[in-house]
Amino acid sequence: MFCPKCGSLMFPSDGKLVCGNAGCGFSREVSKVEAANSRVAAKVNRDRPVETLVLDGVLETLPKTRTECPKCGHFEAFWVMRQTRAADEPTTRIYRCAKCSHTWREY
Repeated sequence: MFCPKCGSLMFPSDGKLVCGNAGCGFSREVSKVEAANSRVAAKVNRDRPVETLVLDGVLETLPKTRTECPKCGHFEAFWVMRQTRAADEPTTRIYRCAKCSHTWREY
């Protein structure tokens, strides 16, 4: 939702939508239709980023590569590539050992 007064993004707070622009101060009640049809993600604190599980239990569909696990020395690992930093930075390669499930990353 966007504020009708200033156009800033509105955030949920105690059953209301509150304008994110501190100078505007606009707020309104959340309608029952909006509450039933939408999910709003919580705001993320930039000082403490939310941890995201990158590799889950469904490893069978992930590609494998021949690389050495730094923990057990096994030479086979599942891998994925994720954009973990800015778009103009290279992607991060995330590996999980096929033997001991140790996870590590390369930038």
